[in-house]
Amino acid sequence: MYDKKKILAIIPARGGSKRLKQKNILTLDEKPLIAYSIEAANASKYVDRVILSSEDERIIKVAKEWGAEVPFVRPQELAQDHTRSIDVVTHALQTLEDNYDAVILLQPTSPLRTTKDIDNAIEDFYSKEATSIIGVCEMEHSPIWANTLDESMSMEGFLDDKYNNSRSQDLPPYYRINGAFYMSKVDSVLENETFFVKKNIYAYLMSQEDSVDIDTKLDFIVAQAILKERRECQHTT
Repeated sequence: MYDKKKILAIIPARGGSKRLKQKNILTLDEKPLIAYSIEAANASKYVDRVILSSEDERIIKVAKEWGAEVPFVRPQELAQDHTRSIDVVTHALQTLEDNYDAVILLQPTSPLRTTKDIDNAIEDFYSKEATSIIGVCEMEHSPIWANTLDESMSMEGFLDDKYNNSRSQDLPPYYRINGAFYMSKVDSVLENETFFVKKNIYAYLMSQEDSVDIDTKLDFIVAQAILKERRECQHTT
């Protein structure tokens, strides 16, 4: 709770991942992937309740073991490849009997997101009197040096002339949504069916390292390496 405002955290985890089978419960540095989001949310000083939304019995079992509440089983029609995250959130809000002032979506594929990030983002949300706040990080590669290519592979007009001889450090910074944190007022989510409202929406800046989003085997390897390095650093300090 923040200043008497009740906050719900929802962790969505379906069992039908294609590129990494059952990725939400794959062992990542000695514990299941989903455990990182559960632990980070449960350790928050502001989050009142942490629930899992899933249709998968194995994921539900693991999530309960790591401290998530599972008040319902997600309907199969909301566990498809085309299912929108916002539909999962609105289903949870409409199913739960309790009322909340704000809701946070924490995707389990962001295991490096910390409790500190969650609490700092919540503080930003209320200090700015925001309707929504979204996690972002600086882009690893500037989109200024990117473009589409047709079948001819011609690069005529590929770059804007003013950037032809620029160094990467001279390019303006761009930011991307990192998938790690979405927060909004409950009333807004139910009315607008999106976290991305037109007004009164802000970014919460996270590091690139903490923004690793696991979608492929390479992402998993990167996250594993970062966690291993952090653990080794803790042991040597």
